[in-house]
Amino acid sequence: MKSAMAVEGGAKCVKYLLFFFNFIFWLCGLALIVLGTLVRISFSNMAIIKDYSGSPLVLIIVGVVIFFIAFFGCCGAWKENHCMVTMFAVLLSLIVITEIGTAIAGYVYREKLPGFLDKSFKSMIAGYNKTEDRDSLDALQKQLKCCGGNSSDDWVNFSSTNSVPDSCCKNFTKGCGIGAMHDGKKIYTEGCKPKLEKIVKENILWFAVGALVVAFVQITGIVLACILMQAIRSGYEVM
Repeated sequence: MKSAMAVEGGAKCVKYLLFFFNFIFWLCGLALIVLGTLVRISFSNMAIIKDYSGSPLVLIIVGVVIFFIAFFGCCGAWKENHCMVTMFAVLLSLIVITEIGTAIAGYVYREKLPGFLDKSFKSMIAGYNKTEDRDSLDALQKQLKCCGGNSSDDWVNFSSTNSVPDSCCKNFTKGCGIGAMHDGKKIYTEGCKPKLEKIVKENILWFAVGALVVAFVQITGIVLACILMQAIRSGYEVM
């Protein structure tokens, strides 16, 4: 009798823990939406990497899905419905796998970033006369206060007079970059690549850490759901 009561009490505790967990789970969903949105906005504001903002979008979608799963889990725990709790555990497991995969993809991209940026800057500088590349690169140089990819020397083929685009100038005026490729008083001689790489790596790091922390919290929910499933299936009273 004492053994049955102990199991019943433990199952009841798990039931309320799972119910409380789903509130935390809901907050995790909100955190993912906010984190994914901030990283995506940060990437989108930089045209050179805006096409590589897919991972933050995955987080936003996962965050929205979490809202529905959290509600599903609350109902299953409160009603002690074995089917709903089982479905909750399965869906949550799929979400955790997605988050871990997204975090790994972000880390892999982080390692490949230097090579990708080198290639992108060379392409954009070579195609500077195209309206889209010109506007994007000018905006980036003004925003980060830099010039070229690795340095202002990247603009060596820009003209025959050692000139750089006016967007490299500290005080922007028309024609200010003429003959000023190595003039540190007039232009920013530091390249954009190191600054951009630092910003993107910081964003990806926060994004990956956030995804893994939320995944860890969710694994706790899966464990609680499995314990409650076992208790319900065993036929104990957990009201």
